[in-house]
Amino acid sequence: MTSPLVIRNLTSKPIEVKSCEYHGTAPSLSRGGFTNISQNVTSLFRNATSPAAPPVVEPATTFVHEDLAVRIDPFQSLKTEIRPQNVNETLHLLFETEGEQHRLETPTPTSTSTTLQPLTDNPRFNYTAVHLIEHSHLTLYSSANLSSWMRSFKDDTLLSALSIPGTHNSPTCHRALPSVRCQATSPPEQLDNGVRFFDIRVQPEAPLDPSRDGLILVHGVFPISLTGNKYLRDLLTEVYTFLDRNPSETVIMSLKREGTGDATDAQLSRILRDHYAGDPNRWFTAPRIPYLGEARGKIVLIRRFALEESLKQEWGGAGWGIDAENWADNTPNATCPSGDVCVQDFYEVLETVNIEKKIQYSQEHLERAAQCCCALPGHNQVATPPPKQPFFINFLTASNFWKVGCWPEKIAAKLNPAIVDFLCRKHNEFDGGGPAQAGGDGSTGIVVCDWVGHKGNWDLVRCIVGMNSKLEMRQSDH
Repeated sequence: MTSPLVIRNLTSKPIEVKSCEYHGTAPSLSRGGFTNISQNVTSLFRNATSPAAPPVVEPATTFVHEDLAVRIDPFQSLKTEIRPQNVNETLHLLFETEGEQHRLETPTPTSTSTTLQPLTDNPRFNYTAVHLIEHSHLTLYSSANLSSWMRSFKDDTLLSALSIPGTHNSPTCHRALPSVRCQATSPPEQLDNGVRFFDIRVQPEAPLDPSRDGLILVHGVFPISLTGNKYLRDLLTEVYTFLDRNPSETVIMSLKREGTGDATDAQLSRILRDHYAGDPNRWFTAPRIPYLGEARGKIVLIRRFALEESLKQEWGGAGWGIDAENWADNTPNATCPSGDVCVQDFYEVLETVNIEKKIQYSQEHLERAAQCCCALPGHNQVATPPPKQPFFINFLTASNFWKVGCWPEKIAAKLNPAIVDFLCRKHNEFDGGGPAQAGGDGSTGIVVCDWVGHKGNWDLVRCIVGMNSKLEMRQSDH
């Protein structure tokens, strides 16, 4: 028999478990005090050319029904009396929120997460469940429409207060050299599935000619595709198309100069300003973290490059773009001098045994982000302004070109499920399953992933977006 099922409610509403059915194929299910119901389903199949063929008998299906009344408050975990006899048994759970009922069948054979089935037309609530079978743990999230999940938040939401899924070397979804490819899906597919942070590396094609705007997409010194150069211009067209279709959203774009040749950061900054990011209707380039209302429909620039002298005078002499120029290398935790970016970017995983260290650093950075509490306008006003809330940027990425087990897809295969597990069971929760830490919103910050969406698995993105529920609840109560 398995351990009792722990259910964690990461939504803003109390949820009650109304009933549970245990479905299996065992000859009988013994649960004291409850009725066992068995149903033998026999189908006879006869081969037309062989009338004497024996019948095929399907195994008996057995289920037990329990009526329950188990209330789980928002952001609470509760150990229940629900206990499957074995991992092959399927649970049919009935949940209720404010009179509205939803049904869950778990586990499913195809994915970790499951959308609950509403038992009413035009439901007010929608839920997604992540069932971690090995831990007998079920987490419930509010289901977001991933193509437009930011529309749930007010315009006065500080962008750094949100839990934001991101991708590392975002356009590297093409056939490429080992360790160069970092993504399983294209940028448009990433955007449609909730990703809102792009990590982009470019190489100026003709840095000495200011009339030339070519910026080649690269990863380190390598082009991102073996079939020819890919360009920033085409990527931006895809981003603009997405934002035009989803004006409630924004895309944060971190830009860095890499590649070969003698180009300088100053040359890159001028090319970007003159040929790409000069339109204020498309780009937010102020040197500060914006509110969501300022950024909707736009790309927010985080620059990992130095500025040309003239650009240092932009915005009243404050510079141009959110300043992440002095980004500490290979760090488990560092804040850029601007104070706008706090980063975990430990990437030198030289041996597979070091992946556990990377997981630890990633989890620690998640908890740093979780402790922040977004200041709501007009709420608890004091003489001094609230402390600055930076972007907590958390790279779940690492690689070693010379070791196959440390290529991006290999590390992601271990790191991504570990972070899903952490977010579901431990993020922003006291030991022992108590209520979520009162002082923080439980944000994840910006979580930057490799190989997310591989084989259609977007569970990590759903978990990250789901962690916005506490902030959303505070805003609705305000």
